[in-house]
Parts: sequence; structure tokens; C-alpha cells
Amino acid sequence: MTESEAISYELRGNIALIAIDRPSKRNAMNQAMFEALGKAAQRAQEEARVGIIYSRNENFSAGLDLAEHMGRTPIDGLHDSRAQHALLNIVEQGKIPFIAALQGATIGAGLEIAASAHIRVADATTYFALPEGKRGIFVGGGGSVRVARLLSVTRMVEMMLTSRVVKADEALAANLVNFVTAEGGALDKALELASGIATNSPISNYAIINALPRIHDMSHDDGLFVESLMAAMTQTSPEAQAGLKQFIEKKADRLKPVAAQASKS
Repeated sequence: MTESEAISYELRGNIALIAIDRPSKRNAMNQAMFEALGKAAQRAQEEARVGIIYSRNENFSAGLDLAEHMGRTPIDGLHDSRAQHALLNIVEQGKIPFIAALQGATIGAGLEIAASAHIRVADATTYFALPEGKRGIFVGGGGSVRVARLLSVTRMVEMMLTSRVVKADEALAANLVNFVTAEGGALDKALELASGIATNSPISNYAIINALPRIHDMSHDDGLFVESLMAAMTQTSPEAQAGLKQFIEKKADRLKPVAAQASKS
């Protein structure tokens, strides 16, 4: 198996499943794997309504393949980091939502991949760490932006300085993941979520994943203005008009209350 073959793609109905499978290295990511992941995510934009990134073995990803970075020049490292940013932007800022189904080690670059998805589901075996401080390096796959947004800058600073391991329950409480399942249940939960999200209007999904993060970075008034633009655009789409008609005619599915611990299943 080559590094690029360690990333596989499957279309299951209108859901794209992108798998990481390099068990001999605990799914450590090298540049060829990042490129294959980006290509798979780009393909999913054209074929699917929702994408899922998951692992075929016991670890999601133990981070970067550090052997690849021995003896490299600063410009090499800069180029690779910028390439990783562009590739993970395909996941974060594309046409469709992505869900990361996590298990085992989700460390360093593995956490950066997970953070580029829009929803994260972890099973009970999942643990997180940012050991860059111990390795004498720095995050390079977008973690300083994406992970810091999820955790807060102060918590990320602490994790990078101490290399502390964070287990699934703590990650849920810290906003790092959205759901925690029993061992081995992350992919099933991700598929359940994806099936529902796939029935949403594509333009609404696009607005949610692309407008909300940008509005978060805007001033108060600019954010409200962009919100109005997105509301006007989505509400006049054919899908929205059909959905509104169903609601008015009392044909739409009704929302049902869920238990207080719905995030932990």
C-alpha cells in the first residue's frame, strides 16, 4: 500500500466516506496522504450531500509522520504547511458539510483534520493531545485557528505546553467534540447524522458551514448585514419555498424534544 492508497473513498448513497488506513504508523499523516485526502474531499463536493472522514483501524490519526520532516529546510516546511491549509480548506469551506468520526489517538495533525470538519463524533476510546511543545515544533495544519476556535486559545496553549492527554468526555465538555458514543459507535452515529443532514437544502447547508464562521469574525453590524443577505438568499431558493409550503400545510416533520444528555449517546 502506498501512502496515497492509505486514503480511500466510498460513495454510499448521497454520503461520501473518506477513510484513513495506515495502521502500521497509527494513521500518521504524510504529505501524500494530505494530498489524497484533499482530492477525496474535492470529489465528495461533486458527488455527495455530506462527507464523513473516519479511520479503518483503532486510531483516527496519531499526527504527522515526523520521519518525513527530518532534515527539511524552513521553506520546505512552510510549503507543506500552506499546502495542508489549502487541502483542509476544501473540507472546511466547500459545498457540503463534513463529519469526523473519531476513535483512539486523535493527536496533532489528526486533531487538525478533525477540526476542519463541521461536526465531530468521538467514541469512548478517543483521546486528544497536542504534543508539539515536547517535539520542539508547532502546529502546521491549521490547528492554531481551527482548534483554538473550538477549545479557546488559553486551553490550547496549555495542551501544547504540557502535552496533556484529553479523553472523550472531557473533550465533549470542552466543546472539542459534539457527540460521544460507546466504543466502536462513532461511524454509525456519523452516518445517522449525515443521513439527516443530507435531506437539508444544499444552499442552507452551504450557508451554515460557510457564513457562520465568517460572521463570527466580523463586527456586530457587518455580521448582521451578512446574516440578512444569507437569509434572503436561502429563503427564496426553490428548496426553501417547498419546505415552507410543507410546513404551512402541516405536512412537514415536527421537531421532537431530546434528552438533556443528547450529545452523549
